[in-house]
Amino acid sequence: MALTKICGLSTRSAVDAALLGGAAFVGFVFFEASPRHVSLEAAADLAAIARALTVDPDDSLVDAIAAALAPDLFQLHGKESPERAGRIRARASAGVIKALPVVAAADLDRAAAFEDAADHLMFDAKPPAQAARPGGHGQAFDWGLLAGRRFRQPWFLAGGLTPENVTLAITASGAPMVDVSSGVEGADGLKDAALIARFLEAASAAPETRR
Repeated sequence: MALTKICGLSTRSAVDAALLGGAAFVGFVFFEASPRHVSLEAAADLAAIARALTVDPDDSLVDAIAAALAPDLFQLHGKESPERAGRIRARASAGVIKALPVVAAADLDRAAAFEDAADHLMFDAKPPAQAARPGGHGQAFDWGLLAGRRFRQPWFLAGGLTPENVTLAITASGAPMVDVSSGVEGADGLKDAALIARFLEAASAAPETRR
């Protein structure tokens, strides 16, 4: 079945729901413009399995996150270049997930530039014009754009996923991994344990995907 990632966690109940439900990855957001932003101290207290999402982090933030959490993976959700992604991976001694915004098939071609610099790729919906943050808007793109595509690195599907549509999304895209944030929230920035459980159950019900 597709592996699952619950991102933007900020409470113990949400972390517990993700782990008890079988999520393969959990993530914390360090980006002040996001309603899911948490302090390093709060994340360190919550982290059982730590993945860190950042947007164009400078070296001081990379160092602070690495020292506080020692995350397995840094998720880069900004305009980082392949060279910058590689430097962050080396500086933090951690893997990198590079998120790429998608609106058309041509956007998937950008992945090739990151396949040596990142350990995982993430395909997310392009944010609305004038948006203050690059993700977490609950918008989806055409999942069929990914059908039949092959990448050298494992990849996540993100953007607009919910307990109601994740099974269809996995089937339509062939995604080996999925990432959800706003789709399991009862209010902006606040995860709902019941929605997390439903999402994980629905994702596990999808047909087996390619690896």
